[in-house]
Amino acid sequence: MSALILALVAGAVVGLALGGLGGGGSVLAVPALIYLLGFTPAEATTASLVIVTVTSLTALYAHARAGNVRWKAGAAFAAAGILPAALAGAAAAHLPQAVLTLAFAAVASVAAFKMLRPSAPTGTGSGAVRPARAAGAGAGLGALTGLLGVGGGFLAVPALVTVLSFEMQAAVGTSLLVITANSLASLATRSGAAVSLDWAVIGPFIATAVLGAWDGKRLAAKVSGPRLQRVFAMVLLAVAAFMLVDAVV
Repeated sequence: MSALILALVAGAVVGLALGGLGGGGSVLAVPALIYLLGFTPAEATTASLVIVTVTSLTALYAHARAGNVRWKAGAAFAAAGILPAALAGAAAAHLPQAVLTLAFAAVASVAAFKMLRPSAPTGTGSGAVRPARAAGAGAGLGALTGLLGVGGGFLAVPALVTVLSFEMQAAVGTSLLVITANSLASLATRSGAAVSLDWAVIGPFIATAVLGAWDGKRLAAKVSGPRLQRVFAMVLLAVAAFMLVDAVV
């Protein structure tokens, strides 16, 4: 199968994940770029940030129009994670890749089980959350994002649901704000590396990812919150299993 076709298919899947689930873009894009399209890990990480940034902005616009973005809590959540992400990213450079991969799998598994067995909601999902609580959760997410090198949506959605008591649709929409902020911050430090990427592959990848994000948004509107939550959890478990096998084999 040609690289162009693989890029188109992979982009559509990444877009569906971001638009429908509010996360999973980086954790799906990076393996696709490495194992299907032959990118090096460094190239795949940078390319994934470009893809996820553009796709997340598109999906964020769609969810904002539907009223699914809680801007105040989401902005505090995102802003609080920028510095911890930078510090954790510097620490990650000194850790073995296998350790980071296992940590990635462990965190994804914990997040999945939290989504499968969420705590009883304590709020109304309106976004009326104390800024300090949102900032604390965002700082923790930022540290994990910097350490594991992903956009953070697969962690942001469970955090918004279980820590801030958002309903699933609001968590999906607001997580896209967090993903966009984290990805832009990370991409700003890699602007030089982005120039040398294979844009003949990345361009079609982005195009179908954007289209997939719109389809994912429509899918999310048709599926109940609890069912969407279970789907998201199963995606996390699949990603965790893949990363675990990759680390030990």
